Amino acid sequence: MTPPRPRHDRGLVRPYVVTEGRAHPTRNTLDLVALVTAVPDRPLNGLSPEKRRAIELCRPGALSVAEMAGHLALPMSVTKVLLSDLVDSGHVHVRPPVPKAQLADARLLQEVLDGLRSRF
Repeated sequence: MTPPRPRHDRGLVRPYVVTEGRAHPTRNTLDLVALVTAVPDRPLNGLSPEKRRAIELCRPGALSVAEMAGHLALPMSVTKVLLSDLVDSGHVHVRPPVPKAQLADARLLQEVLDGLRSRF
């Protein structure tokens, strides 16, 4: 088992550096379970390493804001600022979660399942 690296070797970047001094995202629609997808063929010129990494993470498919924060190893507040910047620049799309009122009723789903089973 290798010992943990000293703190100064971890490449620690302060959150205010990553967010360019901002503490709040420009958008309030970034719920923890909102899905983030990359816009194809957008140039990555001039983006910070963290923003590039965020785009690379969601290119294969959608990830939630919470998953993005975990993969980036950044606090949720910092991730939200980065993602809101990427939405503003047109690099990513964020799809809000489906409200509970629009989710299918469990009883209706059971009836559909029962109907499918009776046909096959």
